[in-house]
Amino acid sequence: MDKNEIEVDIKVPNQTRYLSLIGRIGEDIAKELDRFDGDRDLLAYHINLVLTEAMVNAIKHANANDPDKMVHVYINITDQDLLIRVFDDGQGFNINSIPPPDFDHLEDRGRGIFIIKQLMDTVRYEKINGGNMLEMTKCLRCCA
Repeated sequence: MDKNEIEVDIKVPNQTRYLSLIGRIGEDIAKELDRFDGDRDLLAYHINLVLTEAMVNAIKHANANDPDKMVHVYINITDQDLLIRVFDDGQGFNINSIPPPDFDHLEDRGRGIFIIKQLMDTVRYEKINGGNMLEMTKCLRCCA
């Protein structure tokens, strides 16, 4: 691990009461990133939002609200990128099969993946080790 690299590895019970804790951890990390060239407060808000949305999906959908399961969140920050991985034990889904929300008839659910894709630079989902991983990356210093 590079001396400028930050790594956070958290496992929490599959319960919604941990949503704000995980969101705040991501938010606090983003606020301290002097290596980010943009608005750190806006980045912090976005990281809190994508972490919360990813956790809700893992808890409610993938792990079916099973309190005996865990959600694993891994955050890695280098000089160039902020990488977030959320692992769950659910059956998984095809991230590309989820249609964008119907903005003329919004429902109370179904916008999480859309929001994540809009706020992060890359989003990937795959089956891994008997579960699933949602990987989200934000470029901190994108150079052409």
